[in-house]
Amino acid sequence: MRRDRLVSLFLAVCLTAIASWGFAAPAWAITQIKLYDLSYRDCPTALSEGAVASGSIMSANCFIVSGKAKNPSGKTIYDADIYGRVYDANNNNVLPNRTRLGKIDEVPPGESNFELQLTVPSNLPTPLKLEQFKASGFTGRVRF
Repeated sequence: MRRDRLVSLFLAVCLTAIASWGFAAPAWAITQIKLYDLSYRDCPTALSEGAVASGSIMSANCFIVSGKAKNPSGKTIYDADIYGRVYDANNNNVLPNRTRLGKIDEVPPGESNFELQLTVPSNLPTPLKLEQFKASGFTGRVRF
């Protein structure tokens, strides 16, 4: 009798597990996005007026970084975080404690253009060097 009860319980658990697979939330794997053909330009006056460096009152220069993003997944990627390193003309890291530089709201499948606003202290010599830029995101929205 006890054995029959254990077998019944085991079968009920197995059937519940199998049935729940059909109702499981979709798994969103992280997708790597290649960023290339990078360049930058000064921000329009409206964006750069009164800019200060993060965490200080030191004046800052505003730049728009632009380039191409290649999404190999075949699906739209949302909220793709942009990572990279930015160096000044003397090869000093402009943002030493920060590699996440921003995000791209939507990256369609294939190749697309992107832009990112970047603010750096005004006492750093230019031209800037943009290195190791990449992005990653998900096929579903992570943030609301």
